[in-house]
Parts: sequence; C-alpha cells; structure tokens
Amino acid sequence: MNSKKILLHACCGPCATHCIEALRKEGIEPVLFFSNSNIMPREEYDKRLEAIQQLAKLVNVELVIDKYDNEAWQGGIAGYEKEPEGGKRCTMCFTYNLSRAARYAIKNGFTAFTTTLTVSPHKNSEQIFCVGDMLAEVASSQGTPLTFEHYNFKKQNGFLNSVRLAKEYGLYRQSYCGCCYSKN
Repeated sequence: MNSKKILLHACCGPCATHCIEALRKEGIEPVLFFSNSNIMPREEYDKRLEAIQQLAKLVNVELVIDKYDNEAWQGGIAGYEKEPEGGKRCTMCFTYNLSRAARYAIKNGFTAFTTTLTVSPHKNSEQIFCVGDMLAEVASSQGTPLTFEHYNFKKQNGFLNSVRLAKEYGLYRQSYCGCCYSKN
C-alpha cells in the first residue's frame, strides 16, 4: 500500500508516539520534524532530542532535526515573556516552530504538515490550528500549495495513549512544555 506522506512537527518523543500511530492507521506516513528552539536549558533539549531519536528507530519513522537556535526563538517571542501559559507568548512560539516546519515542507515537496502539539491537554488545539492555517495560507498565496491538517490528537484518549506508549518504549518524559517561562 502506498502511504500519503505528511510532515509532522514533533515537540517531543512521548507526544509523537500516539500521533505516528494515529496517522499510520489512516494510511498516512509521517516524517518527523523536530524543531524546538524554545526548549531550555540546552541539556533539556538534548534529552528530548535523544528521546525522539530513540522513538524514530523503534517505530521506523524518518526524522529530520532542525537547527537549535534559542537566541532566534527568544527574538521571536520578545515582548511576550510575561504572558501567561496559553496566551500570546505560546501563539508566538507555535508560530516560530511551525513556520520552520512549513518552510521545510515547502523546500522538500510536502503538500501538508501538522503537529504533535495538539496531543497535549495543556494546549489549545484551535489556537494551534489558527497558526498552522495562517502559515499554509501564506505559502499558498506565494504560489506553493500547502495545507495544515487539523489533527486534534488528544481526542479518543490520545494523550493517555501517548503516556502509555512512552512508558512502553522507555522514553524520557519532560515535566514542562519546554521554554523557561513554562517551567516557572
């Protein structure tokens, strides 16, 4: 069977577990795109990178690792540091990371992308969908057809399944979203 491919922005290995499984059940083969310059400190980023690499090997999925550039991410959210979790800072963070995924998708011939971020019960899927749609619209208006697929991965116990699979695979699970502001 020929699978349709999709670029799957992956925030971490544990969240990606359920998303990969759900997409494959639909006959869609994800290519993981690990782009998370928001993760701080660097040691935390390295732990999450190791977990996603471990997952990619375990479930035989292609993994692309974007450049880590926390300084650029800080510039992208400048002025929003004091925003509450789930507010404008998070929207700016989603925009930063998903724009990197959209650019990669365009340069590498993908017609669709999505993200694992919606598996978390702590993330507003509609907020993420708005950012993804805006980025796809910009790409399409510039002559490159791109779709942001609306997968609300937390539905049907997606988060609980991701926790179960992460334990089964022995993946490192973090205790905060990633940036120093979410840790506080």
